[in-house]
Amino acid sequence: MTRDIVTDDIVIAASILSADFAKLGEEVRAVDQAGADWIHIDIMDGHFVPNITMGPNVVKAIRPYTKKPFDVHLMIAPCDPYLADFAEAGADMVTVHAEAGPHLDRSVQLIRSLGMKAGVALTPSTPESALEYVFDKLHRVLVMTVNPGFGGQSFIPEQLNKIRAIRQMIGDRPIHLEVDGGVHLQTAPLAAEAGADVFVSGSGVFDGGDYAGNIAALRKAAMSARADA
Repeated sequence: MTRDIVTDDIVIAASILSADFAKLGEEVRAVDQAGADWIHIDIMDGHFVPNITMGPNVVKAIRPYTKKPFDVHLMIAPCDPYLADFAEAGADMVTVHAEAGPHLDRSVQLIRSLGMKAGVALTPSTPESALEYVFDKLHRVLVMTVNPGFGGQSFIPEQLNKIRAIRQMIGDRPIHLEVDGGVHLQTAPLAAEAGADVFVSGSGVFDGGDYAGNIAALRKAAMSARADA
């Protein structure tokens, strides 16, 4: 059974791609205690994206360090053969890329059948129309505001139009709209105004060491933009 997914109108998902990998479990516990709502875990295979990070064994190893939901973002192709492994490792939510294979509906159905919440991610060049025929099976849409593969990249402002379009598509469906890439104090308000409600941030959380202060500042910036929208 998945953990409680929704904890606030604005959700801060701390991306451990920016954590100290030498003490990853302690870092997960630290951002949990600092106020992160979700733990965002980027899985990269060196094939779909030009980087390699971690796999199910690492997810399983850090699972005991927090009860917060694990938001697992699979930047791998193919993804279907590994979904059961991530479910067993303790993933609560799994997001697959629309570009990672020819059978997106099958992947989404498999995620759900394994007891996890299903999400679909779009790279910057993929239009929102890729979501059309799986929308009613989703719990979450992730808009990449950088090209996937590396942390620390700059936010691509043209993606704000995509966020707005997807917010309109979501309507009153209970679907989170997540943004990932270059999210910090200056860009989180822009994404919030466009309609995002989940903010994935790595360097914006971990830089400087004041995790609680960074998370609180990101949440405040996003909530302020929402209030003004």
